[in-house]
Amino acid sequence: QVQLVESGGGLVQPGGSLRLSCATSGFRLDYLGIGWFRQAPGKEREGVSYINSDDGRTYYADSVKDRFTISRGNAKNTVDLQMNSLKPEDTAVYYCAVGNPSTWYMTYEYDSWGPGTQVTVSS
Repeated sequence: QVQLVESGGGLVQPGGSLRLSCATSGFRLDYLGIGWFRQAPGKEREGVSYINSDDGRTYYADSVKDRFTISRGNAKNTVDLQMNSLKPEDTAVYYCAVGNPSTWYMTYEYDSWGPGTQVTVSS
């Protein structure tokens, strides 16, 4: 059974950092990709970052480039998202998803999703 579970969300002040983790099970992560998405209240879910587990290529939304870093986690079958210099507009529920997308930021390209973790950036 394919499962993804996000962790690491919370409340942080502007300029602060958080590290999200996506724990996966039920499939071989080596041959698929993991995307991070976020959804703020009243807005559509948007792609944040993606890592291709096969070749290690990474992709970022322009809004988070140079602030966020996606990587394979130290724990087996995990993918982390290091978020630095956080801004209030980064506030959202963050989701990880697994798939083999041709267009990494399109939600319909992903097969399974985690339940999400809340990130709130506020003073």
